[in-house]
Amino acid sequence: MRKIVLIVLLASMLNVSAEDMQIRMTPEQIDNLAIKLGPVIASQKIPLFSAPATVVAPANRDVLLSTSQPGLLTRLSANIGDKVEKGQMVAQIQSPELVALQQQFLTAQSELNLVGLELKRDKKLLEEGVIAERRWQETQAMHGSKAARGNEARQLLGMAGMSKAEIDALGKSHTLSSTLNIRAPINGVVLERLATLGTRLDLQAPLYRIADLSELWLEINIPQEKLHAVRIGDRVQVTDSDVQAIISLLGQSVDQSNQTVMARAVVQGKPEHLRIGQHLNVQLMQDGRQAGFLVPNTAIAQNAGHSYVFVRNPEGFAVTEVTVIGKQGQESMITGPIAENQAIAVQGAVALKANWLGLGGDD
Repeated sequence: MRKIVLIVLLASMLNVSAEDMQIRMTPEQIDNLAIKLGPVIASQKIPLFSAPATVVAPANRDVLLSTSQPGLLTRLSANIGDKVEKGQMVAQIQSPELVALQQQFLTAQSELNLVGLELKRDKKLLEEGVIAERRWQETQAMHGSKAARGNEARQLLGMAGMSKAEIDALGKSHTLSSTLNIRAPINGVVLERLATLGTRLDLQAPLYRIADLSELWLEINIPQEKLHAVRIGDRVQVTDSDVQAIISLLGQSVDQSNQTVMARAVVQGKPEHLRIGQHLNVQLMQDGRQAGFLVPNTAIAQNAGHSYVFVRNPEGFAVTEVTVIGKQGQESMITGPIAENQAIAVQGAVALKANWLGLGGDD
């Protein structure tokens, strides 16, 4: 109430001319009305419209980790939300089938070592003329066959989940073990745990879902009637956030349930507060042919269907008509006869409007 009385008293003291669109005020009067100034900021990004979006990871960065051998799940080392590194052990399985593969590898390795000794002996005998060329060729063929079998057995252990270091250690120690270490295939974050400790797992049973979150996408549902306004390369602003993304793909089909088209936008940077599966509202932006100006919504006054801002000048404020071409959260994009970084009233526009119209205008 005291503020309204103050405005009325100051209005009687001010020299306001609606005809020349000038409000004449002294610095003291500006301070008394608690008017705050701010710059207009030039921008060519025009807000188009808002749309719902979902945070996703690229398909080639999202991995389902499964068991490479059947067995009993005896250990789970990673929890949902944990960051894991490629090669890190995340689970253990007791698998009798693994022991059979290890035995097969050791047998193949032993046979290869034996035929290797025969190969060396026959080579020496051939050089001394003791054996025929045919005998040497037969020994070479046998060695090649045993080497292929040994490589096959090694590859089967690798497919079963044993690392190269573990296979080499087995070849030296000849110690069989039914413990299979399941390791993370990529650097990433555990999104889901899909198995329970103590469960008997079949071959290829799912254990974890792990995703590399170094790159995130937004899948945006765009109403088909607004699709014509969207282009590849347009910028996307997450509502009430500084997170931005760039449109990289426009879908080629319409969702029959809601008549929207999916657009994909690549998130810029690595915002830590985004989560896979998170639902957001986003503002689509587009480059305009002419630069506009970003101003707070509180800087704009309405009168008789027109929009105005109050530009600071030596005499007070110039009432300047502008056109609002888009809104983005708490800011609006305007065009009009103003210049970048020119000072305007960003707080107190209601009081200035009342003074300009002699308290006779609508709010």
